[in-house]
Amino acid sequence: MKDITKKYTNGEVTIVWKPNQCIHSTICFKGLGQVFDPRRRPWITPGEATTQQIVDQIKKCPSGALSYYMNNEAAEPVKVETETIVEATPNGPLLVYGNVALKDAAGNITKKHNVTAFCRCGGSANKPFCDGSHKKIGFEG
Repeated sequence: MKDITKKYTNGEVTIVWKPNQCIHSTICFKGLGQVFDPRRRPWITPGEATTQQIVDQIKKCPSGALSYYMNNEAAEPVKVETETIVEATPNGPLLVYGNVALKDAAGNITKKHNVTAFCRCGGSANKPFCDGSHKKIGFEG
């Protein structure tokens, strides 16, 4: 699967979107539809809300597909300063809140911040991450 990263800015904050991580929860556009509208191209228009509204909405993204950085700071997604919490969502992914370091079979380490969604259904094409396949296959658990 091709690893794509797209960035959108209002001049003050840059929204980073990684579509391969998206589990299509719809939280982004149900909460801030004037910025996140999947019917538009581009689907993210950060000039339609305040920077604080954008940051607050991105923090609700359950997969970590959306992150942000402030343009006057280093271009690194904001790290969460909290304990790690693990939540098994009904009929969905395992959500891990907080900073996580993942080590693959080759020993490569990937750092995730905010929320990371791990596949529980076995159907994801982006394992170990959830890609929303649980909805398509009718996963219950």
